[in-house]
Amino acid sequence: MHEQQSLLGFLSVAFLAGVANLFMPCIYPIMPMTVSFFTKQTDGARKAMFYGISIMFVFAIIGFVTMAFGAPFLNFISTHWLPNLVFFVIFIIFGVSLLGAFEIVLPHQFVNKIDGMSESGGWLGIFFMALTLVVVSFSCTAPFVGSLLILATQGEVWRPLWGMLAFGLPFGLVFTLLAMFPQWLKSMPKSGGWMNEMKAVMGFAEFALALKFLSNIDQAYHFNLLHRSTFLMIWIVIFGLIALYISGFIRLPKDSKVKSYHWSRVVFSMLFFVFTFYLIPGIVQEKPLDLLSGILPPQDNQSELAGVPSEKLRPMPHGLTGFSDFDDALAYAQEVNKPVLVDFTGYACANCRKMEENVWIKPEVLERLKNDYVIASLYVDDKKELPKEKHYKSSYDDELKTTIGDKNMDLEITKFNNNAQPYYAVVDASGKTIVNPVGYSSVEDFVKFLDEGKKK
Repeated sequence: MHEQQSLLGFLSVAFLAGVANLFMPCIYPIMPMTVSFFTKQTDGARKAMFYGISIMFVFAIIGFVTMAFGAPFLNFISTHWLPNLVFFVIFIIFGVSLLGAFEIVLPHQFVNKIDGMSESGGWLGIFFMALTLVVVSFSCTAPFVGSLLILATQGEVWRPLWGMLAFGLPFGLVFTLLAMFPQWLKSMPKSGGWMNEMKAVMGFAEFALALKFLSNIDQAYHFNLLHRSTFLMIWIVIFGLIALYISGFIRLPKDSKVKSYHWSRVVFSMLFFVFTFYLIPGIVQEKPLDLLSGILPPQDNQSELAGVPSEKLRPMPHGLTGFSDFDDALAYAQEVNKPVLVDFTGYACANCRKMEENVWIKPEVLERLKNDYVIASLYVDDKKELPKEKHYKSSYDDELKTTIGDKNMDLEITKFNNNAQPYYAVVDASGKTIVNPVGYSSVEDFVKFLDEGKKK
């Protein structure tokens, strides 16, 4: 249920990104020309509908190509330092592009060839018209499409395909409806400088999202440079600048001075001011920020257990104590006569942070975790090297496991037949599973899960 909600949230973002792209300078002005083509056609409504579906199909192809790389590749690019660094640089480039420094364009020869195919007539010609729209609008859509595809790789395998369909849906709907009801064009706002301002806002937002990928590297490789408070301070600056920019206090070289304040400018500037102030308690009072629980670095506290060396423990949120090694957790569970909650998690796992900050934080859950369980907090993307003598070949894939993350992922696959995170299992002190493992859960379901584990 909650995985579906997480996917729904991602699809909503993709859909809204598609809506925003409709108002970009390389798309919005060509709407009247496209619509006029269909109003002159016989059977224009059906052809307009086919045109809209074709636009969605072209975007879906982009998503399908990304998806075709498969789960192992997507897992690699979401956790390894190199792709995360590449993604950080790409987001910065996209941001600078949207701020107007340069345009990302496809070769003119390629664009002209596609445009020529759209003149072939008939249904095939309409399909190539849709392809032409996607290609011509590349300089505006590339930052959004690229960003969505990168974010999609942080989730399940099918996300790139669903994300691109959701992104293309507003294009399909708007162009189809305008072709069927051309009189609606008269009520739409005229092109103007507001489009460049919209691009700039999106550019600033790209800088904020870029920080997530640096955070992934920082956590997975234990650099400990980009703490939660540092992350939030940078976001406060970025979103504060956006609020000031929309308000007209900051202008870019291509922007005109704000002479009057339309209600939409006031509303959007207020929204960004409110969001900026929403971030501040995350630093000042170290409050959890539920809206950003899948993006921010976790709220870790250094935990202690009497008689247990600190190097065997892992910092965890909400004052919880966790072991970083499965065998150490089992040994301690035998001492204190408690079951072990095996928490398969990841530094780049957005849903893991959501569980910790939206479910674990609830008193009825936190009380059970603190009092009834020994926790083994096993990060599957931990890049810290195992001692040489602990390197081993997996019985699952016959590959050498050399890092803590490799070992934890191999344990999850071989013992629990699963490779997704978050994933929770309850075992006794001998390592025997005593309750059916669960993934992302509601508070009620997780409490039932924990109670069943304690009872058994």
